[in-house]
Amino acid sequence: MTNLKKNNRLSLSIKIVSKLNDSYSASITTEAEFNKNKNRLLIEEKAPSFVDLRARWNTIMRGLIASDQVLISVNNEEG
Repeated sequence: MTNLKKNNRLSLSIKIVSKLNDSYSASITTEAEFNKNKNRLLIEEKAPSFVDLRARWNTIMRGLIASDQVLISVNNEEG
């Protein structure tokens, strides 16, 4: 494992391909920067430490999971 210095920045990218990306992006509008193009959603995050990046990841994933659960629930009620 490489030793990271305090001034090293970490980043992560999440790529989602889905017809539901309008809903997914709406769920993280205030939480992350993203680019949306048709059925592709690219979320990019940077943080000064692993702990901060992990916290950002958790926040983004909670938003996406909540959005997904609502979409599944609505689809089940409709169909």
